[in-house]
Amino acid sequence: MGGGDKCLLPLGGRTLLQCMIDAARPQVGALVLNTNSDPDLFTAYRLPIKPDVIDGHAGPLAGVLTGLEWAAECAPESSWVASFACDAPLIPPDLVSGLRQAIEAADADMACAASGGRHHPVFALWPVRLAADLREAVTREGLRKVDDWTSRYAQVRVEFSAVPNDPFFNINRPEDLATAETLLTRRSGGEVSG
Repeated sequence: MGGGDKCLLPLGGRTLLQCMIDAARPQVGALVLNTNSDPDLFTAYRLPIKPDVIDGHAGPLAGVLTGLEWAAECAPESSWVASFACDAPLIPPDLVSGLRQAIEAADADMACAASGGRHHPVFALWPVRLAADLREAVTREGLRKVDDWTSRYAQVRVEFSAVPNDPFFNINRPEDLATAETLLTRRSGGEVSG
């Protein structure tokens, strides 16, 4: 993608990050941005910014742990943390509620999204009560794969329709950004919102 922070690339007159913020904000009580980049790049978004609480680029689990520990400290009334990846900004408007309903129906510990026969472990709902367990797994056991940790718990995968387009379409190449622009235009009824 040419280097730099992918989340700051433009899409539909906004950045990928702003698209994700706009999609996530109605679904959650508070937002925090987990990034290890220069925080000054993100001050315009007016969000709390938290780097990984684990050093050494520990991957997505470090970001999840950061969110869980932030919620325990800064939003103690919260029992759940939803995680989103900024390079898939076309998420369903009912993502969090769908995950929560599935957890309750299955009496599960956590839930992640799925679509088109694939699961999306970063688009998930995590219980704050497991923060200490995750810290132990990441720091003492050196665990890095999301699926390796979630396999220890009752996790439900929630299928979201990939028709007409996969809501978890991931932007990894310049041509993906062009495709996302087209999908965003279709979603908004022919006009790109900005």
